[in-house]
Amino acid sequence: MEVARTRLGLALLVVGGLVLGACARHAITRFAPVDDAQLRAAASDPDDWITHGRTYREERYSPLAQIDASNVRRLGLIWSFDLETVRGVEATPLVRDGVMYLTSAWSVVHALDARTGAELWRWDPQVPRSYGRRACCDVVNRGVALYGGRVYVGTLDGRLVALDARSGAPVWEVVTVDRAWPYTITGAPRIVAGRVVIGNGGAEFGVRGYVSAYDAETGARLWRTYTVPGDPSLPFESPALAAAADTWSGRWWEAGGGGTVWDSMAYDPELELLYVGTGNGSPWSRYARSPGGGDNLYLSSILALRPETGELVWHFQTTPGDTWDYTATQHMILADLVIDGRPRKVLMQAPKNGFFYVIDRQTGEFISGEAFVEVSWATGLDASGRPMAAEGGDYGEAPRTVQPSSHGAHNWHSMSFHPGTGLVYIPAQVSGAPYAVDPDYRYQPEAWNTGTDFELYVDVPPEAVEEAHGFLLAWNPVTQREAWRVEHRTIYNGGVLSTAGSLVFQGTADGRFVAYRADDGAKLWESPAGTGVVAAPVTYRVDGVQYVTIAAGWGGSFALSGGRAAAKAGVMGSGRVLTFALDGTAAVPPGRAPPSAPPVPAIEWTASGAELREGGALFHRYCAVCHGVHAVGGGVIPDLRYASREVHGSFVAIVLGGTRMSQGMPSFADVLDEPRLRAIQLYVLSQAEGAPR
Repeated sequence: MEVARTRLGLALLVVGGLVLGACARHAITRFAPVDDAQLRAAASDPDDWITHGRTYREERYSPLAQIDASNVRRLGLIWSFDLETVRGVEATPLVRDGVMYLTSAWSVVHALDARTGAELWRWDPQVPRSYGRRACCDVVNRGVALYGGRVYVGTLDGRLVALDARSGAPVWEVVTVDRAWPYTITGAPRIVAGRVVIGNGGAEFGVRGYVSAYDAETGARLWRTYTVPGDPSLPFESPALAAAADTWSGRWWEAGGGGTVWDSMAYDPELELLYVGTGNGSPWSRYARSPGGGDNLYLSSILALRPETGELVWHFQTTPGDTWDYTATQHMILADLVIDGRPRKVLMQAPKNGFFYVIDRQTGEFISGEAFVEVSWATGLDASGRPMAAEGGDYGEAPRTVQPSSHGAHNWHSMSFHPGTGLVYIPAQVSGAPYAVDPDYRYQPEAWNTGTDFELYVDVPPEAVEEAHGFLLAWNPVTQREAWRVEHRTIYNGGVLSTAGSLVFQGTADGRFVAYRADDGAKLWESPAGTGVVAAPVTYRVDGVQYVTIAAGWGGSFALSGGRAAAKAGVMGSGRVLTFALDGTAAVPPGRAPPSAPPVPAIEWTASGAELREGGALFHRYCAVCHGVHAVGGGVIPDLRYASREVHGSFVAIVLGGTRMSQGMPSFADVLDEPRLRAIQLYVLSQAEGAPR
């Protein structure tokens, strides 16, 4: 289904959302449009940051060096801006001619003066709060694209919208998804030769993945490439999908199949190839999804496409037959390296599965790959780059605890490549998780369809969750060896920026913004952020002054599912933009400290062990992604262990009746009834008994 319409006139702005005009808020004259030549030459323009990874190569490296290892200790806050949200902030800000564009929770777009932080305009797409249920990992958005005097954004409810860069007024809007299926958009669009390229998410809930291109001027759809085959009784959309169908079995199409393109893309204008990463299967478990086996192309793969047509040129699958949620949607970087004495045009990726890949970006040939964290599901990669299975990863016959978990050895948090050091800086992490086949699995629209047994999580001890931790890893892609690392207390730390000033910047989930020396990882500077940081910083120059900016806001899937270490650090502050420069003297807004634990209300209840196990399994299937493993909240959404008597008295109205829909708490009446909800409530009450007072 596709709907397109052009919006003209100020009267229609109210329909599209809230826009605050630039003229009324702050006078600024420079809204120069971005064109194809500037996007291709972005590497030679150190002042602006005009596309997601600064250049088409997605290096997230800046040649600016006014701030360097010798003076970074003088870095101080210049301005901050309150994004007015307590949900996750994952956006990469873009900067063009002194104007900053970024997104916040619920796909709200902001334009700010990059010198002062003054708001120029704001546009709210008014996403229905019911879509919060379809967002697997919080109601986040990773940013916008700039082109031709317009700002392009994908909204959580599946729209692609073109806004006027000067005023924020909507120019055109296209619904890019079939809303009969639980699709969402959280990723940033990319611009390739006048085309706006956008993917989507939703594989956990049961959708079929694809990526689409739209005419930047009109919003007309130019092509759509599906990533997995559909119903084989119908004609396949391409020969590539017909070939892929031979690698599937069972009736995979009934749950969509998965393979969504929900984040990473890169583009090589010389080779004229667009690279997209694809996600996990629907359901996760291959034993339920494709019980006869098979690689299940093109799940967990890197696809090289013709940007004019969407035609598949080559593919490389990082996790054949993925059954652990090991997506290949993680950040891809293009670089030119000398390997074995030979110059190679490469693509580099560190996907969830724990291996760092170097691939020939012209042909898709595997060059090298090594594990960058502990992995238990594979013993290594063979000469073709195919993982060699380890017994410890196969949970088809018996439950297994597998490294990495579905959080991944590296998730969506952006890497950076520094051409001076030759190192890739990775926000890496260590976390294991139990997996077992769900013997009673059946596809449920609008519910998590993993094919794994959620009852296992009832037995996971809380200390196992505490043991998960992250680290900033400097990796040599030529030797496939670690150069240095910096340990962090929690996982889901922020993306990375490297600069010619011999610096590497990263924010942390426990509320710090830090600069390290690029060659050895020595910490040179640190500032509080007042909230957890999961997004990546950018740097730019205006009027001869270099600035470093981070969009901060504790949220995302780990925060929702129980970010204990970050919550303990008191980094529950609202989303904000923080901009630093040399000799800045502004104060970082304080964080919102976690409230003291309220008393657990005395509520009489009794339950059998079987009832509590049923309630625990249901809780972890339907509730834990937001309310936390073992019902231990992560500070973004209320901790149910401290729910009041009034909340418990309204459980049916809230969960089945949708009385808190406006606050982002949707109804689950389609998948839960009152007896099953009572089991969940009993489990929550059992967890409240051990909650700190």
